Amino acid sequence: MTPSRTVLIVSDHTGLTAETTARALLAHFPGQPLRYLQRPFVATVEAARGVAREVSALAGRGERPLIFTTVTDAAVLRELEGAPAHLFDLLGPGLTALEAEFGMPAARSVGRYHDMHDQTGYLARMDALDFALATDDGVGDKQYGLSDVILVGVSRAGKTPTSLFLALQHGVRASNYPLAEDDFERESLPIPLEGHRTKLHGLTIDPRRLHAIRTQRRAGSRYASLEQCEHEVRRAERLFQRAGIPVRDTTSASVEEIAAGILAQIRRG
Repeated sequence: MTPSRTVLIVSDHTGLTAETTARALLAHFPGQPLRYLQRPFVATVEAARGVAREVSALAGRGERPLIFTTVTDAAVLRELEGAPAHLFDLLGPGLTALEAEFGMPAARSVGRYHDMHDQTGYLARMDALDFALATDDGVGDKQYGLSDVILVGVSRAGKTPTSLFLALQHGVRASNYPLAEDDFERESLPIPLEGHRTKLHGLTIDPRRLHAIRTQRRAGSRYASLEQCEHEVRRAERLFQRAGIPVRDTTSASVEEIAAGILAQIRRG
């Protein structure tokens, strides 16, 4: 068995940018076992030395770690470069190229990407997040008229994480509605969804995957049984077909992929 390779995510701020980029790159090597360690707020030389010591300890056990960093302070970066690891400077080469293109130095201040210079965009995302929370799981259906999109599906099909992702990453006001037994008895859309057909997006899932997810939550219950999962998924898909609602399968899709598909559908509409 191949031992895990340690991947250190080192940033002078939250590390979200570094981790997203690192995972996107490393996803192209699915057979490589990896162990991620987050080291955010490494903004001083002393903090960088601490990371370097950690890397040296790993190297002493025969490992060659990987470092992905968005640190821009030259002194801090030099400390990391001296560590016995393969370092990937995710911002440096790009910033240098842009400095040459614009004919001016980059503002290499800590956490620049995450600052509040785009207050309009930031506030829009926070507003969308508040809205998603206020209309989660069928609550606040009186506000559906203010929604950009309403996700519909059975319980545990991925509605809530997708709604929150759409809000936080894209500023989309996303509500979600869980289908229940009463909804399956109707030939038409559930009453709270009537009048919002153009905003509806169905989420479906393989019943076996749904069974596994629900079992983790409520093992041995009727709610988690494979028979119940198959029944609910079949009825939900019939409802989507009758109502002409676009549907996305969440069985093996990441929340990013689900959200991207919904955004593409919104833009086409």
